[in-house]
Amino acid sequence: MNGFDAVFLSYDEPFAHRLHTRFERAMNMPVKRLHGVYGMRRAYRLCAEVVDADQFFLADGDFDIHSAFNPSGVEPLGEEVSMRVWRAVNPVTGHAYGYGGLKLVRRTALRQMGQAVDVLAALPGRTEFARETAGVTRFNQSPFHAWKAAFRECAMLTRGSEYGMSTTRATARIRAWTGGREGEYAPYVASGARQGIAFARQAAADRNAFDHLNDPAWLRARFTAVHGTPEGMRA
Repeated sequence: MNGFDAVFLSYDEPFAHRLHTRFERAMNMPVKRLHGVYGMRRAYRLCAEVVDADQFFLADGDFDIHSAFNPSGVEPLGEEVSMRVWRAVNPVTGHAYGYGGLKLVRRTALRQMGQAVDVLAALPGRTEFARETAGVTRFNQSPFHAWKAAFRECAMLTRGSEYGMSTTRATARIRAWTGGREGEYAPYVASGARQGIAFARQAAADRNAFDHLNDPAWLRARFTAVHGTPEGMRA
């Protein structure tokens, strides 16, 4: 083994416990669990405090790892690299890119994280994107989670990728999110994508407005204002 640690970071994802168990089995190592921390930036920073190694695998609460992924073959990060991201398949659009993908992160970089809407884009140093697809990002675990994922991602892509993605590629990603017709809760994905685009255009003159994208309470209130409380989400 390469001496890496691993963390599974979840907030309120319905399948998080199951996916954590599957992740731990596939990684063939103990995987620390951080759950329910309010504030995305705070949650990521806390990951740096629960690990025992400077470089560690980080999976979000909707990441479903491929059983064929081989962690023992992963090379450590280069000296100037703060994070490596493996692709994940979007179950609604069918595309695979860095969204929701598995990460190898440097603990010291997390401790020096700056300010960005896409929180991990504010790490010092370089981000490296692996060509390999490591799993599926099962963000569509409920109507709200499906809507939220599309809303946030399309708002950030419309604003401008903080990872340097070209406008042409960002436009193609947005088109895929708005046109996705497959998978569970696909109509909520398309709705969230369209509303995220509209939000980004309206908020373009107010940079602070984009902080709402990392506020779970604001996102849920916005979803409920449009869709109410769908069946299966009622307490």
